Amino acid sequence: MESMQKRSIPKSGELLPVIGCGTYVGFDVAASDVPGTELPDVVAQLYRAGGTVLDTSPMYGRAEAAIGKLLAHHGSRSETFVATKVWTKGRAAGERQMNSSMKAMGVESVDLMQIHNLVDFNEHIKTLRSWKEQGRIRYVGATHYTSSAYDELEKVMCAEPLDFVQLNYSIADRVAERRLLPLAMEKKIAVIVNLPFGSGGLLRDLRTRPLPAWAGEYGCKTWSCLLLKFILQHPAVTCVIPGTGSSQHMAENAAAGRGPAADDAFRHQLMAEFNG
Repeated sequence: MESMQKRSIPKSGELLPVIGCGTYVGFDVAASDVPGTELPDVVAQLYRAGGTVLDTSPMYGRAEAAIGKLLAHHGSRSETFVATKVWTKGRAAGERQMNSSMKAMGVESVDLMQIHNLVDFNEHIKTLRSWKEQGRIRYVGATHYTSSAYDELEKVMCAEPLDFVQLNYSIADRVAERRLLPLAMEKKIAVIVNLPFGSGGLLRDLRTRPLPAWAGEYGCKTWSCLLLKFILQHPAVTCVIPGTGSSQHMAENAAAGRGPAADDAFRHQLMAEFNG
């Protein structure tokens, strides 16, 4: 199988596979039940395709504990880029939550700790800086999932030397193109994209439409592949994390990280299909 494309994390030069897996809803499973679900196959598909990024949060129910079970099952901590978040108020509460997250996942450190939806950002960023110096986290980031918060997110990106920012971006929601994606390139901040399918609405709308005849030129056999390649066409994007608990969907998503890269012709053609 052709290996997945990788892009550099600007602050370090470390290469990161361009397709990962989000765990919202799909991984909200009791750890004891994980072996009887599709989740071991979902993660196996991610690894098989060359992906490494698993993104989670304490607000995703039981997802962190499920990831801990999966990392133990696959013996794959060293090959997994583990990203989670802090989502509470107050320094002490934040430290407790991050320690709890690491315990749930069975890890002593995480690759990326993000301040979820900018909640109590000014307090948590001090802890994250300290933990990075101690080696408990490797990268520091901030997230949001709605363009209504972009003014606030822009201020944070300008004020703090973040390693990562996570934001929503899709063919149906291109607000990030105006300021945040160019700013990320200027500030050398890696970008993780969430909601690439607009909470699933995009795929539901496209499901009954045939793929455009030119899709095969870019190695795409599904609408999900086309939509993800559209996002990856932007040079600011480092990784996209469509969420899924389906091994079939994980394999389809991972296909967007292989084959010919999207170019301007791809972008114009898909925009015409979407707006047509």
